Amino acid sequence: MTETPDTKSRTPATRPPLLTRPLLLRFVSILGTSTSFFLLLSVVPRYATTGGGGGGTAGGAAGLATGALMLTTVVGELATPALVGRYGYRAVLAVGLVLLGAPALALTASRDLWWIVGVCLVRGLGFAFTVVAGGALTASLIPAERRGEGLALVGLVGGLPSLVALPLGVWLASHAGYGVVFTAGAVAALGAILAVPGLPDRIKASGRPVGMAEGLRTRELRCPAVLFAVTAVAAGIVVTFLPLAVPGSATNTVAVALLVQPAATTLARWVAGRHGDRHGPGGLVLPGLLLSAVGTLLMAFTGSAVAVIVAVGVFGVGFGVVQNATLTLMYERVHAAGYGTVSALWNFAYDAGMGIGAVAFGWLAAGTGYPWAFALTGAAMLTSVVPAWRGPGPKAVPGGPPPGDRAAASGAEPADADSKIGH
Repeated sequence: MTETPDTKSRTPATRPPLLTRPLLLRFVSILGTSTSFFLLLSVVPRYATTGGGGGGTAGGAAGLATGALMLTTVVGELATPALVGRYGYRAVLAVGLVLLGAPALALTASRDLWWIVGVCLVRGLGFAFTVVAGGALTASLIPAERRGEGLALVGLVGGLPSLVALPLGVWLASHAGYGVVFTAGAVAALGAILAVPGLPDRIKASGRPVGMAEGLRTRELRCPAVLFAVTAVAAGIVVTFLPLAVPGSATNTVAVALLVQPAATTLARWVAGRHGDRHGPGGLVLPGLLLSAVGTLLMAFTGSAVAVIVAVGVFGVGFGVVQNATLTLMYERVHAAGYGTVSALWNFAYDAGMGIGAVAFGWLAAGTGYPWAFALTGAAMLTSVVPAWRGPGPKAVPGGPPPGDRAAASGAEPADADSKIGH
């Protein structure tokens, strides 16, 4: 994945406007989804450990909570492209926001582990609808010539809530109670529904559609998705187990770490997007993977606050780079009619990786302890360097746009696009 097209082909003479009214409205649903998701992401696993409802160990209960959330997320992501084709973007996105937000209120009804797991299953389905339907719509609203920068901006909008909500959720749970966090998460998602009617419901897309089965079989799409999933494994571990792995007396360290990691990820995603538009995203995948693995290895020093903060910072940079580079590569390799499948595959890799990481790490840590579990995970991630080095160059899928031809890959026009604003 180190081969890139000529730099000149990535520097168009005129830069089309990036911000439009539909894209700005889409930012509202992104903010609502991200806020609701990240407020509860590290809080619910901790909440699951307080009920004594099963799972054998605290780590097992925490892993089940995150694993359940990710299980229905990945299942829902595979089905969402077909639902969007039948019902349109607005309906699927609105239902997703309801399923993500409303069940959060039900968490206060019981601390039984299986009740919590059931709520997580429903919320995962809602999250799947919002990220896949919303992701495909968002890609269609971004000019192909500025896709890397546009996706980085979207990552910034989605990353800011994670930057604030992830540590805020942990802090609020400790100082104001779990009920406050769950209510805030519900309000964030349900309030975002107000912006959905202003979004395009259908997109006039050029090119040949790519089905989910074809996407999974096609190496040019599968390879970047799998490499991204490797880093997502560690992301699921960080948000689920870092609050448990760090000594209880160092709660401030956890809050700072959960602030540093999304901050580093968001900044790196922005820098990678701008770099990718000018020089191609393919060459960024390998260094991003290496940084992610090194950061995970460093998390083994859970007793040192400095080491933990440095570790999550290094991991966050690598994770952000891989996020932007793999998603941009995948969108480049299909026509606009395939955006829904790309969104589903990439988000499937993201959430499957997080879910597998949370469940497997819980079992591993129960036998080895957290430091060794982090070290073994980082070492395992290093094995992905070989396929990243030997991965395919900037090729298109069969029937897709020529490599590097962003104009051919775009061809998507909102059915009711509004006037253009901004840059």
